[in-house]
Amino acid sequence: MQSIPTEIRQVISTQMAWHYRLIPVEVSGEEITFYLDSTMDTGAVVAELQILLGQKISCQSQDTGTITALLTRYYPRQQGGHSQSSARVGQDSFVESLIKESKTLGASDIHLEPYETGSRVRVRMDGQLVERYTIPQMEYPAIVNKLKIMARLDISEKRLPQDGRISFNQGGEKFDIRVSVLPTLYGEKIVLRILNNDAANLDIKQLGFAEDDLFEFTEAIKKPNGIVLISGPTGSGKTTTLYATLKELNKTTRNILTIEDPVEYTLEGINQVQLKEAIGLDFASTLRTFLRQDPDIIMVGEIRDVDTAQMAIRAALTGHLVLSTIHTNSAWGIISRLIDMGVPAYMVANTLNMAVAQRLVRILCPVCKKEEAFEERLLPTSFNIDDLPRFHYEAVGCEHCFYTGYKGRKAIYEVLTVNETMQEGIKSSEFSIQNHIKSSQIKLLANQAFDLIASGQTSIEEVYALLFHN
Repeated sequence: MQSIPTEIRQVISTQMAWHYRLIPVEVSGEEITFYLDSTMDTGAVVAELQILLGQKISCQSQDTGTITALLTRYYPRQQGGHSQSSARVGQDSFVESLIKESKTLGASDIHLEPYETGSRVRVRMDGQLVERYTIPQMEYPAIVNKLKIMARLDISEKRLPQDGRISFNQGGEKFDIRVSVLPTLYGEKIVLRILNNDAANLDIKQLGFAEDDLFEFTEAIKKPNGIVLISGPTGSGKTTTLYATLKELNKTTRNILTIEDPVEYTLEGINQVQLKEAIGLDFASTLRTFLRQDPDIIMVGEIRDVDTAQMAIRAALTGHLVLSTIHTNSAWGIISRLIDMGVPAYMVANTLNMAVAQRLVRILCPVCKKEEAFEERLLPTSFNIDDLPRFHYEAVGCEHCFYTGYKGRKAIYEVLTVNETMQEGIKSSEFSIQNHIKSSQIKLLANQAFDLIASGQTSIEEVYALLFHN
């Protein structure tokens, strides 16, 4: 399929492309060349476009299938919907239209990035960044200032990073946006994180836990005290897992407090606090206050430093259930990380109920995925498995998945329950975690990822990096 540069694609909006069923393929001087659906009236379309765009128009006829494929790939919109907003650079409403469009497409982040000769806009969909627009150098500062005003930031400060928040209302649906501004060599880069405030659809049973792991996890969070920690890189779904857990635990008989940065979901019946480090409202100091608020359950957005870790341990020791996240590569790495932070091993052993590692894996589009014969050489040489499947599936791309080959994501989990054997092992420097994992038949992330390959849900390429750690 022909590749069309971003600067050419954005001469028309998504709405206009679908309405006239055409694709711009070349801009030369004052003339724009389009591929046009052969079922459209060429004369009428050319006449209208010359008035709308103020430029000379030429059209090359293409069959309907080709046009539909190009439209789906380069002008994606919500499946089955025709209410897609139309962001166009240069319009006063570009910022609002960009946010609406990104939200409709299910994007998690919007990146606005300045470079020497121009700027670009990329959005993250299903974990992957996709370039959507380019912005002329002269227009970029105005867009930055508009976003700063919306986020109530200082438009005169261009030398220091700034963080803010936008409360956005799209057709009655309210959601928040976290704004991060970073000074770079050629201007200020802005990242907008679209926060999904609606926690009504979160269900712990639908997250992706294997049946046995879900049972272990729910048993761990039913305990009246202790710590449950979830690890994974940024964007791996840790916060969603925490909120689904809180929703499960949310009862009128319990006092639940959270300290977060940012507050991504709002849950009725839970007392949520937004972190504000500039005025001293950090994780550790807020945890101290929480202990005077008669809590049953405490959720800490992230354990970043030794002070927060020690306060979380203290809260668990004094009879509270603590939920939090931490950055490590594996469930066992959580225990090592806490000890490296300076928490004594015996305290980790006595307070940690469960360590969980998670990742988000893109799921193959069921319409276009392609079956291929499985060969052992496709796996890393370090990955050992006895039962190899006969087939695996590869990503292809079609109009149903916007030609990415993938549609949606699924979480996979590595669940390590801290039982009596583990407690003694954590206290002992001679404990072998590998032997414990094998004897307890704990499924690592690599095994969970391979199960998705064997069942045809994802590709080897998508989870290849995870297969090194089994």
